[in-house]
Amino acid sequence: MFAAHTVVVLLASAVSGLAATANLAGHHHPRNEADRLGVPRSWIRPLGVLLAAGSLGLLAGFTVPVLGTLAAGGLVLYFLGALWAHLRVRDHRLGPWAVFFCLSAGALAVSLARHGPW
Repeated sequence: MFAAHTVVVLLASAVSGLAATANLAGHHHPRNEADRLGVPRSWIRPLGVLLAAGSLGLLAGFTVPVLGTLAAGGLVLYFLGALWAHLRVRDHRLGPWAVFFCLSAGALAVSLARHGPW
């Protein structure tokens, strides 16, 4: 279980961290996605901060397990909100979303399996 937990959490943290970096650096992809989904551009940086907090929280979970579990849960909620944004505008290109969501949900599942709810 230790190996599965480590791999899934590191992957989820890396993917979320890369997305946070793109949002915070002002990369064109998050701007284009925000425009396509009808999300105000002013939300891009705060959403990047949430992704960064989730990514760092997953890593902190190696030391303080409850932080990792809470961060994984927060990322799952974040990506459920992203799903709502996609479906709201009838955008069914959900492949990238599924990768982010499944990694976050996987991190939550292995954290709960390894450490319990608290």
